Formats: sequence, C-alpha cells, structure tokens
Amino acid sequence: MTLPRASDALVVGLGPAGAAAAIRLSRAGFRVVAIDRAVFPRDKVCSEYMSPEALRHLDELGVLGELEPRGMPLHGATVIGPRGNALTGLFREASVPPFRPTGLSLSRRELDAVLVDAARRSGVAVLERTRLLALLRDTVGAGGSPPVIGAVVQQDSKIEEIRARVVVGADGLHSITSRLLGGRRHGVPRRYAFVAHVRGVGGVGRTAEMHVGRGAYLGINGIGGGITNVAVVASARRAAGARGDAEEFWFRTLESFPAVSGRVPRDGLARPVLASGPFAAWSRRVVADGALLVGDAADFFDPFTGEGICAALRGAELAARTLGTALGAPGPVTSESLLAYRQARRRAFLGKWAVERMIGWGMLAPALFDRAIGRLERRGLAHTLVGVTGDFVPAREVLRPGFLAAMVV
Repeated sequence: MTLPRASDALVVGLGPAGAAAAIRLSRAGFRVVAIDRAVFPRDKVCSEYMSPEALRHLDELGVLGELEPRGMPLHGATVIGPRGNALTGLFREASVPPFRPTGLSLSRRELDAVLVDAARRSGVAVLERTRLLALLRDTVGAGGSPPVIGAVVQQDSKIEEIRARVVVGADGLHSITSRLLGGRRHGVPRRYAFVAHVRGVGGVGRTAEMHVGRGAYLGINGIGGGITNVAVVASARRAAGARGDAEEFWFRTLESFPAVSGRVPRDGLARPVLASGPFAAWSRRVVADGALLVGDAADFFDPFTGEGICAALRGAELAARTLGTALGAPGPVTSESLLAYRQARRRAFLGKWAVERMIGWGMLAPALFDRAIGRLERRGLAHTLVGVTGDFVPAREVLRPGFLAAMVV
C-alpha cells in the first residue's frame, strides 16, 4: 500500500484502543491513518477477558455480533485466596444492571483482527508492518517543546513522513510514542505476566478464575474452541526464575497452587508461553501539542482485574470525543484543546485506579487478602466488587467506608 502523506489523525498501534479510536474518528468524517508493526491476525499477551461493559463498546463499534460466536460467554469472576477462601461475583447480580448479563472471553488474535477489519471498512488507511521511527515537530518559531505535526514511519525498507494534525499514541505498554513525548515512569509493585493457550484444562466453568498466592497469582478462563487462557502474573523477584525457561517456570508456578495443581496438562499447549512486563507504568505526558496517548500507552497498572480491554475501549471513546471537537475547529490541535480528554480520563478512571491499586497492594498481605475475600462472600458483596472491576458499577461502591470495613471487621 502506498504510504499516505497527510491525514487529520495518525494512530500509532492497532490494538483495541487504537483501532477503536481510529474507527470513531473515521466515522466522524476525519481522514485517519493507522499503523502497526504487526500483521493481523497476531497473538498478544492478554487475559482475554471482557466484562459486559466492554461488550457495550464493541456493540457501538458494530463488531459484537461478529465476535460472539468466536468466544466463550462469562457470567462473572471467582477469586480464590492464598488460604482457600473464595468469592464468586456474577455480573447479573450486581447493584447496577449491566449492558447484558454475561461478558465474553475471546482470543486477542480474533478480537484485534476483527477490529482492524472494521477500521478498514470505516475508511481508515491501515498500514501493517509499519513502525514509528520519530515524531515530526514544527520547529519554526517554536519555543520549548515544538508541536507534533506528524511522524516518520518505516514500512519494510521504505521510510516516509506522514503529516497529521494529531498523532494518537496507542502503541501499548512499551509505547514508543510515550517515550518520544516525555517518557515513562515505572512504579511498584513490579510484576510480569506469562500467558499460554492450553487444551484440556480441567474444571473450567462459566466464571473467570483468579487464584492468589505468595508472590504470584493466576488467571484461568476459557476462550472458546476447547482452549483456555492460563496466565501467571509474578512479582519481579519470583519472575526472575523464568530466565532461560519461561515454560518450565510457568508450569512450576501453576503446580504451586493447590486448586490448580494437576488441572493443566503438560501436553496441552496450543500456543507457547508468551511474556510481558514490567507493569506499573505511566506516561509523563498524556496530551501535548499535536499528540495524545490512549490505552496502555497512557498508563498500565496491573492486569488482576482483567479489564484492560474495556479500559482501552473506554479511553478510545473519550479520546475520539475530545479529538472530534479539536479537529473540527480550525488551526492546530493544541494541548489546551485536548485538556478535556485528560480531565475526562481522570473522572472515568480515578476510582477504578484506586480499586486496582487497593487489590494489587492487598495481595502483598496474603492473610489479610484471604480474610477479605471470605468476608465479602459471606456478606453478599462479591457481586458489587466484580461489577466495579467490570467497569459498570461505580468505584465509589467499593471505596465507601462501609464496604471497606466489611472486608476486615
């Protein structure tokens, strides 16, 4: 495909955040170019778990009907603590009615390819095997940090400039766009994920499973076709044991969890173990003159809640709304014109960020975490927690003093 020389928006990265932003902007009438280093379909490290709220976004994008037959419906989540206490939260029992009573577990290989095809159908110029080399900046009369006016990209051996009124960085956890705009900050706890697809996993039900242990936790959920996503997330210290043989580390960690031991057959790997991390990363600048970050490129804390896809789709919705206004006005897209996006992200995600951090830090105290799980289950509050992590129940329902007290008193 001939590389376009100009666009209203250049989207870097075609995961759920980038594809959804590109679709929304193109449908609003803007010229959109979207690039990705990969060729779709491709595999991706992910929990591959979506709540009903994520499905609402996919329905708005017009792809839900195509995706449903390819995945497995999920009714909620079950969390098993280090000492055996467990809770099960069902979407349909939450205090706020969800978009639908079930979520969906689906391979990212399927999800991302469908979204990329939808972007093409929406009029987006999709460029695969194309990577970002540098951001173009307008240095004429500029002081401080010059505004972004496009990017230098490489497709195979061809290097070109693509001019754009705005560059949307959606290039994931290790975002090049973020580093070029101002860099990334990394915090604690530092964790790494090791994820495989497996045939023949025993006892897989209609809820996603989360097993919490010392220095690691596991996620298990069927993704359709007899395949199960099995994810190990380990602290940096424990993950050091994966050097040289990630697969053996993955199996060894699975067997250290009593409720999982013996359920995952060694001869059942349908896809090799893939690794990603470290997590707990934030971009120093989410908006700049001529640029904006969305999805994991903006921030990534921890996959325990399994709702990275939903957050990506919600972030794309917020970005497209602000960009629609900014691009619809004459003149350059300034950081001031994008402040509404930064503020909307804060309103949409601040409570959820607090809940994610509370859970992430709580796992470092296994006895307390296990006790909290048991109390929430006995008091009928598990559905609320799962609704909050599923992004359709307001986070304040978990952060209110009465709920917090119920976990420990």
